[in-house]
Amino acid sequence: MTTTGAHQESTGRPARTWLWWGRRRSVALDVGLGLVSAFECALEGVGFADKAAIPVPVGVLFGLVVGSVLVLRRRWPIAVVLVSIATTPAEMGYLMAVVGLYTLAASDVPRRITAMLAGMSLAATLIVAFVRVRQDVASADFDPGAWYVPTMAGFMSLGLTAPPLLFGLYIGARRRLMESLRERADSLEQELSLLADRAEQRAQWARTEERTRIAREMHDVVAHRVSLMVVHAAALQAVALKDPQKAVKNAALVGDMGRQALTELREMLGVLRAGEKDRAVAPVPLAAVRVAAAAAAAAAADDGPSLADLEGLVGESRQAGMVVELAVQGEVRGYAPEVEQTAYRVVQEALTNVHKHAAGAKVLVRLAHRDAEVAMQVENGAPDASGSAADAGLPSGGNGLVGMRERVLALGGVFVSGPTDAGGFRVSAVLPDREGFSESA
Repeated sequence: MTTTGAHQESTGRPARTWLWWGRRRSVALDVGLGLVSAFECALEGVGFADKAAIPVPVGVLFGLVVGSVLVLRRRWPIAVVLVSIATTPAEMGYLMAVVGLYTLAASDVPRRITAMLAGMSLAATLIVAFVRVRQDVASADFDPGAWYVPTMAGFMSLGLTAPPLLFGLYIGARRRLMESLRERADSLEQELSLLADRAEQRAQWARTEERTRIAREMHDVVAHRVSLMVVHAAALQAVALKDPQKAVKNAALVGDMGRQALTELREMLGVLRAGEKDRAVAPVPLAAVRVAAAAAAAAAADDGPSLADLEGLVGESRQAGMVVELAVQGEVRGYAPEVEQTAYRVVQEALTNVHKHAAGAKVLVRLAHRDAEVAMQVENGAPDASGSAADAGLPSGGNGLVGMRERVLALGGVFVSGPTDAGGFRVSAVLPDREGFSESA
């Protein structure tokens, strides 16, 4: 399949090539200069024919051939300059000499070659000018002095050689500078494109991390209270006819836990809605996304539960009929908010798993305050098949242990879980004391 001209123009390539010229106006310029140079050399060929004692048509034809060489200045600038130097004794090709030196200096020809050819052109022009001026002075009726001939010859040779050479050097340097700037702009555009793609990937990663954190937080907040509500509802169904007073008490507990769960959900959804309003005001860059995620995590940690709420957490499980013992070792002290919240969530999720999978089992919750860390362990015995909550039918998403492990490892802690030899299950976690680390640092 052939390629159309429109396709070539869309890719930035010229639709048609003209030998070594890239554009049509370059062809028109060089052909025009060649015609002017050929006409000039043809006129100068008449005088050259008289001096060389050759037929005038031969001199004119020689001038046309020599002048037309200027058309090749872009392709072979060295050849054009050499031809102009060779025809300098014939006193023809001045336009070709000037344009050839300019093209040579502006091209990518090595500087040593440019300097050598410029020196040869200057010497040839100086010799011809010296001879010409001397002949004119000899034919004149006055004697200007010995300095006149070399001075005038020097001015004439420099006037024909230096301006085109310097202007060509300037244009060549400017052209190379523009090309380097264009290449640098292209490279910067590519780098910016790569940085934009990388920023988009990081923003996507930050959003994914934030969604994961929110999902984990909602799981920890809702799963425990809903599990207790289901346990109490099952117990209420079992004792509704036998013990009305206990049924009323269980119903009140279910209502309290439902209200607490709704309150926590409203608080979390309020934070999410506030974040959505902030994002809707203006486009959020990558740095703002990461800052917002960190701020949301910090806000959740500041407003979340702490180790002081473990007594209430254990009490709720006791009210649901679970036999729970809380043992605290070491001197009680405060920790960083994220450490206390993570410790609370680990114990909460472990108790929720006991409600789901080991109804009626005895549970021992240990909390140890150490020098540079806080450790917690929740261990339950074998489940009691005759427990009142055995038929509660609590669902399990399988993400509880995964969420606990992610929370603990994110703070640089250690998490271990697994069955015990007695048929129960044990969850252990150790968290570093971040406030202690910051003070020592």
